[in-house]
Amino acid sequence: MLEVELKVRVPSLDPVRERLTEQNAEFLGKLHEHDIYYNAPHRDFGKTDEAVRVRYSDDHAVVTYKGPKLKKFGLKAREELNFAVESGTAFETMLLRLGFTKTTEVNKWRENYKLGIASICLDRVDELGTFAEIEVIVADETDDPSARIDKIAREIGATGEPILASYLELLLEKRSLR
Repeated sequence: MLEVELKVRVPSLDPVRERLTEQNAEFLGKLHEHDIYYNAPHRDFGKTDEAVRVRYSDDHAVVTYKGPKLKKFGLKAREELNFAVESGTAFETMLLRLGFTKTTEVNKWRENYKLGIASICLDRVDELGTFAEIEVIVADETDDPSARIDKIAREIGATGEPILASYLELLLEKRSLR
């Protein structure tokens, strides 16, 4: 499975939220996500364009591996593997014992919507601002969802230059410029 995503910076979430309501998008809830990223002792994920993350939201933790970004479709596409863990803290301790190092933390408040085949997130990210993400899952690299994603983006007013960087990359870049 491949996650293909359009991420754009939006000046305000309100107009996009209103368009989603007009389009009869299904509201799936609102939550706070606290993400902690790690780097491996045997290779630098910054160089290999991979990520390992422990995400805390509500009362559970999910571990994610993200493969290198594929520059296909003019959007961000990458393999993503997720699994729930009973204890995020225990998993983090295991990573540290294995020599992984904590890279940084990202805090975001996310509203989730479903519109047809697309998952849509309206995000407010600490230190970065507000964003809209439109995501479609495809079976493999031969299925190009970019036209469908572009159509949805226009319909909900989430237009602008696609951001191919992750929130982690945006945050690390912003902090390095200080």
